[in-house]
Amino acid sequence: MMSTQYILQIETATQVCSVALSGNGETVAAIDIDEPNVHASRLTLLVEEILQKTGLTINDLSAVAVSMGPGSYTGLRIGVSTAKGLCYAADLPLLGVGTLDGMAAGFVSVNDSPIDGDTALCPMVDARRMEVYTATFGSDAQPITPPQASIIDAHSFDGIDLNRRIVLFGNGADKFGELFANHQQVEVVAGFKNSAKHMSLLAYKAFGTGQFADVAYFEPYYLKDFVATTPKKRR
Repeated sequence: MMSTQYILQIETATQVCSVALSGNGETVAAIDIDEPNVHASRLTLLVEEILQKTGLTINDLSAVAVSMGPGSYTGLRIGVSTAKGLCYAADLPLLGVGTLDGMAAGFVSVNDSPIDGDTALCPMVDARRMEVYTATFGSDAQPITPPQASIIDAHSFDGIDLNRRIVLFGNGADKFGELFANHQQVEVVAGFKNSAKHMSLLAYKAFGTGQFADVAYFEPYYLKDFVATTPKKRR
């Protein structure tokens, strides 16, 4: 009988601080906290909590998976640093899962009915103003275009095939509801939240094919260089 491959999963690419534990690609337990600036103070506590909740220890794990970006610079740093620390401490392999890939897989999994084959999925992570990190996936959550930083306006999807429909979702898409309210081919699905549970099958497949990251040199996929800003002085 095949033993269960337990994988601890960490998602911190957005405001949501999330930890999940999966067994052979199926989510066993998940904890999500949607509050600003809690990653540094709560992430390791969530890891402890989910292990206690499932009755497992870190020695029962087969690997640690982390959402690798693109996304929040600070959130990704905290998530990856925590994942690497756990791997070092328990001598576990590290798996990096693309944030947008996880979002696409999660969106498909939470839909009650199959998504039409002519539908393209566009997960979006908020950057700033009208900019997002995004990529395009098929209705089966398989990638079509690679991740990119895009500034979205009313004409961003004007050139799509007339038989095609595009669904935007994620915290980056929420701000475009009014912009595309009357667009016949673009649908904005509001309220989709990132979660570590969306990574379960992707992490398990990566583990099965030996797609392990180098713990010493692994870095988040920022997509853009971090630019520090300072508040403007009040007059």
